[in-house]
Amino acid sequence: MSAPQMGRKNGRRKPMAEINVVPYIDVTLVLLIIFMITTPMLQTGVDVELPQAESATVESEADNLPLIVSINAQGEYYITIDDREPERLAAEDISARVMTVLSNKPKTKVLIAAYTGIDYGVVVSLMAGLKNAGVASVGLMTKSSEQ
Repeated sequence: MSAPQMGRKNGRRKPMAEINVVPYIDVTLVLLIIFMITTPMLQTGVDVELPQAESATVESEADNLPLIVSINAQGEYYITIDDREPERLAAEDISARVMTVLSNKPKTKVLIAAYTGIDYGVVVSLMAGLKNAGVASVGLMTKSSEQ
């Protein structure tokens, strides 16, 4: 009998019937950690600070007036910067104009004043465009019941 066959019985090796699950557990734990870290970073919506019905008037400093984007009853867009006259703009030009203002004054608040009858989708599209332009939060202007 030769030396290699002495350790084996009948010259055959018995097949192993168990699966080694340790590598699968390692991979699963790594994927779990990756998903736990990346999930909070995903944002699919537009962050908006909605005003409450009975809230106090927001006071602005004279040197940091908000930028106001308005939509009138005809669906025309206007932008008001620093108490100047409202300037009419096309919907596609608003994001570029807001980015220009925010590059000069990054702490400027952005507010939307929309006519009551304007379609909800138009306001949401405007908010999404402002979000893409780099606006951290958008405020919605309302009238109190006393006005």
